Amino acid sequence: MSRTTNVVLLGSTGSIGTQALDVIASHRDRYRVVALAAGRNEELLSRQAADFDVPPDRTHLGVDTPEALAALAALPDADVVLNAVVGFAGLPATLAALTNGKRLALANKESLIAGGPVVAKERGSGGGEIVPVDSEHSAIYQALRAGAPHEVRRILLTASGGPFRGKSRAELERVTVADALQHPTWTMGAKITIDSSTLMNKGLEVIEARELFGVDFDRVDVVVHPQSIVHGMVEFTDGATVAQLSQPDMRLPIGLALGAPDRLDQPFGAIDWTRMGALTFETPDLEAFPCLGLAYAAGRAGGGAPATLSAANEVAVEAFLGGRIPWLGIAAVVEDVMQRGTGNVEEVADVLEADRLARERAREAVERRSAA
Repeated sequence: MSRTTNVVLLGSTGSIGTQALDVIASHRDRYRVVALAAGRNEELLSRQAADFDVPPDRTHLGVDTPEALAALAALPDADVVLNAVVGFAGLPATLAALTNGKRLALANKESLIAGGPVVAKERGSGGGEIVPVDSEHSAIYQALRAGAPHEVRRILLTASGGPFRGKSRAELERVTVADALQHPTWTMGAKITIDSSTLMNKGLEVIEARELFGVDFDRVDVVVHPQSIVHGMVEFTDGATVAQLSQPDMRLPIGLALGAPDRLDQPFGAIDWTRMGALTFETPDLEAFPCLGLAYAAGRAGGGAPATLSAANEVAVEAFLGGRIPWLGIAAVVEDVMQRGTGNVEEVADVLEADRLARERAREAVERRSAA
């Protein structure tokens, strides 16, 4: 009989966290929750702790205390750390998990993007491993099993296109916060839903794919696939393309990340092929959705550029949600900050400084637009 896997779950009350607990609840003989952390939902966190027998000293409220999250990620009895914290605040936990040789089930893309070189260093020396939770990167992780690294020609990430697929730049001048939060496929938190509407999420995923799989940016492509059935594809040198297909259900990649390479014995997102309609693919409109191009540019620039991109975007999205800038202003703020320089990143202190400076400059850019 296999040993029970101990799981630390950071961001337990969010969309990924609650779905992870749903998976674990169905497999209590396989997984045990040993620590929980959440942002502000104290009532739900308390219920989760009671349901999964997590003691008070291992239940933390407030993701704005990164040292506490890092301490939970480094717990000696933890086997898997699922990092579902939103934004840059997840970086210390990512580093702590890898430094201490844990499996990092990563849903916090910003920490990997902002601190790519630093994360790579800890990943290489600490003995930890990263298994992606994002549906797209999980799909690539699975498809890569079909061939050797030198046989990979390119990676293709799919994008639903969000709520504004097919709209012109002129039409996008009038969209509201409510419009941007109406994702056609996935139910997610506000920040990632807005990122999906701008295609920034796909740009961040391009950078993340580079960090996870070591494929250069010229071999990472994005295609718009509104049905959200094909989650990612790998094209090999002989012309074969291997894809992962399923109905949209985050419990599938979560379950795989917890136990990879083993799969769960419970199907999530299984397809009824007798009812499946057409699957379509389109080229992204970079004029209407400039955030995708900005992310490619940041990834290619390297150094502190991805950290600057991620931080500026967080500030801009917050400003849009607060009604201070229009939807098109998100890309404008990010571009403004990127043009002012991005520096380099070698140590954690460099990441923190790049993040701090980018946020300061982004707030200034927001103020200028709010006052105009």
